Amino acid sequence: MDVQSIKRNFGIIGNDPQLNHAIEIATQVAMTDLTVLITGESGTGKDVIPKIIHQNSARKHGQYFAINCGAIPEGTIDSELFGHEKGSFTGAVADRKGYFEIADKGTLFLDEVGELPLPTQARLLRVLENGEYIRVGGSKVMKTDVRVVAATNVNLPEAIEKGKFREDLYYRLNTIPIHIPALRERQGDIYLLFRKFATDFAEKSHSTAISLTPEAEKLLESYRWDGNIRQLKNITDQISIIEKERVITAEVLEKYLPNRISTSLVLLPRDESTEGLSERDILYRVLFDMKKDIAELRNTVNHLMNGQQPEQNYTVASTVALVGDTVVSRVSEDEPEDIEQGCMEILSNEENAMPKTESLSLMQIEKEMIIKALDKYKGHRKEAAKELGISERTLYRKIKEYQLES
Repeated sequence: MDVQSIKRNFGIIGNDPQLNHAIEIATQVAMTDLTVLITGESGTGKDVIPKIIHQNSARKHGQYFAINCGAIPEGTIDSELFGHEKGSFTGAVADRKGYFEIADKGTLFLDEVGELPLPTQARLLRVLENGEYIRVGGSKVMKTDVRVVAATNVNLPEAIEKGKFREDLYYRLNTIPIHIPALRERQGDIYLLFRKFATDFAEKSHSTAISLTPEAEKLLESYRWDGNIRQLKNITDQISIIEKERVITAEVLEKYLPNRISTSLVLLPRDESTEGLSERDILYRVLFDMKKDIAELRNTVNHLMNGQQPEQNYTVASTVALVGDTVVSRVSEDEPEDIEQGCMEILSNEENAMPKTESLSLMQIEKEMIIKALDKYKGHRKEAAKELGISERTLYRKIKEYQLES
């Protein structure tokens, strides 16, 4: 069966090459018994891939179960998957079959597999390797013939490094990897999905489907969609219910897009130091770091122009900086001439791109970031300096400069 037929049968909307590739892999692997690991953000529609695999496999007449591993309490997950013997724990008043026993000759879809407790991961690994398992509270080794398809929105390699996921299980699950792209990576499909959801809602409610002005359509396609397809459907339904006018303008649409951040802007990096911060705070952090970089660059250029070695071995990052509306590429530190030329280019761009009023804005941003850090750590300067990525001495000087001493 070709990709277009698969999409029609399973109600899949979109023509994105990444999506089509995922469907192609699913159909190719369906006739085998290889384990499949589906990755992608929450709300991208990962649950449709296991159905495609099952329905196009030799097991299609067998049982198909989808289990949300993250929704089952840790104390009962083993019982759900592998069953239990009577009296094995409080409340076990009778023997119970688990999914691996019920779904024999069929397919199990383990959604959110990254949420499994470590002991359960060990049991799952045994089943995948030799088809054997033991009921909770039992001693008899039982056999099963189940095809396992797993999915996760967790970065499993990172979970392995943190000791939260077994490396051997990861490689056993990841025999055939299938990645589902985020909605923002399928920009050409966003409006198609919106029209589908708007039409479906109109048919169910016997009303006129909403449509978008050209400006609203552009806004829809530029939005980040952190909640992916699920978020798009919810917002389409909201607008369909609330708005009386059926032609939606950009101004109206914007009211329904929380914390609107266009994908055309710089995608701000997230790591442990930015976890829990809003996008606005992360932007402040980036601008704050840029201001430090520019000061260091000035110092480097001054020394190089005077024929002196810089005071410190300034390493220019491999990323790019956004100065005003100008993207300034950073340079390598391999050769002094490259450093000097790169520094001069960056300073030149900075002077052209940042008027005095913008410099004042950066100072205000820096001041706000310092205030935020001091408030967060209740005035503890050492922790605040660490948060800002500067020395205590620099922080002390900035506190005096901005008259923040209480």
